[in-house]
Amino acid sequence: MRFEQVDPDRLEKLIEINTLINSDYSDPRAVLQRIVESATDLTQGEASSLLLVNPETQKLYFEIALGDKGPQMQNFSLDMGEGIAGWVALHNRSLIVNDVKDDPRHRADIPQQIGFPTDRILAVPMRFNERCVGVIEIINKKNGREFTNDDLQWLEIFANQAALAIQHADNFKRAREQISVLQDQVQGERGYHTLIWASKAMEEQLGLVERIANTDSTVLILGESGVGKELIAEQIHLRSARNAKPFVRVNCAALPETLLESELFGHVKGAFTDAVSTRRGRFELADGGTIFLDEVGDLPLPLQAKMLRVIQERTFERLGSSDSITVDVRIVTATNKDIESLVEQGEFRSDLYYRLNVLPLRIPPLRQRPEDITELASFFLTRFSRETNKNIRGFTDEAVETLLSYSWPGNVRELENAIERAVVISRSDRIDANDLLLKMDDPVSPERYTGQPLKTSMNMFKAQFIRAALGRHGWSHTKTARELGVQRSYLSKLVKDLGIQKKGDSAE
Repeated sequence: MRFEQVDPDRLEKLIEINTLINSDYSDPRAVLQRIVESATDLTQGEASSLLLVNPETQKLYFEIALGDKGPQMQNFSLDMGEGIAGWVALHNRSLIVNDVKDDPRHRADIPQQIGFPTDRILAVPMRFNERCVGVIEIINKKNGREFTNDDLQWLEIFANQAALAIQHADNFKRAREQISVLQDQVQGERGYHTLIWASKAMEEQLGLVERIANTDSTVLILGESGVGKELIAEQIHLRSARNAKPFVRVNCAALPETLLESELFGHVKGAFTDAVSTRRGRFELADGGTIFLDEVGDLPLPLQAKMLRVIQERTFERLGSSDSITVDVRIVTATNKDIESLVEQGEFRSDLYYRLNVLPLRIPPLRQRPEDITELASFFLTRFSRETNKNIRGFTDEAVETLLSYSWPGNVRELENAIERAVVISRSDRIDANDLLLKMDDPVSPERYTGQPLKTSMNMFKAQFIRAALGRHGWSHTKTARELGVQRSYLSKLVKDLGIQKKGDSAE
């Protein structure tokens, strides 16, 4: 391949993209976005698309679409051979069409539907092992000029880089999924859950877990229903010296008072009508390990005195017996209630509360840690796609925006249910916003920022605001910066500093 002359700007961009491909596999869509942005800039196109071939359906779908009408473009797909991009994919050959209205291969209805006049198209195949895996398409050269062979040759190089990025990302994704599946299976076989997080807030809480795990002090985990308090309790046990011993769970709200006492402390034969034999309680079963008392705020007052003694002395009697039993057990508790208010109202013993509250951990709700939303959604998508034998690759941009805007009153548990439901009803290879079936009454709820320091809240708002603006412009930094009235370099710095990532295919 020979060029009329080597453009130093193009060469610099090519080196930059090559470095990026070989250093960052964690967000493949962001890498592809950068490749298409660079290719568009250097061919001086007005808009562009990156289409990928689905080998199962033999259709091309718009993975990246830049330009004023980029988001609308992502609603379309092409059959192999359909349109100029479909022709390029089918024949695995590049095309320059500088007068599309006279080219029978051009599918004119798409630009008409979205209101984007198309006069010229430059399209090249992305090849891996000589097989076409997608197409990069540049629409209209600026100032009404025609595309040249030099443009085509440079775009072919960028297309090869894009194909390489896709292959690296596929390998990375496959390895990560295999590791995740194995971890999930191993944890599941042992009766534990896989803990997924990406936020600084959860990182801080897990740092505390690491520091307190090897103590025997009582832990109180606070947080709304569904935030993952049981998973944190599991981590305390798994990271402790007791991890080879039992981890026993008790939901204090799930059993009536008469059964709860027997469940916790056991009973002897004849202690009550149905006590046909002596039975060990959960505290005895947890001897040497950890007992997790979930919803401890629902513990009936009569049992609270007995619980206080167990915490202080690790001693109790089975129901119907006067013989004392001593156990070596770590006590971890959790509640979604305002336990201090219960103390003030006389519904919870203050002395028991102070004993439980030796090492408090407060797990923030999901709406206050948006970084975890896409990470968890990706995890659940992989799990349920595997279970339903569906090949769902990820989420559309609109679905990601919905996930990040919803307030998640049911937290992680609600998110898991939403993703499972979406996987079941989806008819595409990507989850869209309609599949999620979420009622968006309050998309920018102030509760998202409740309890956060001012600086953290401002950064969270800025990240959400900028992410939405980027989404409106197909993640074009140039157009987004123009809308926001800032320099492109400053916008790029904000995106980096705030950790804003486009995760329309967060499962990848």
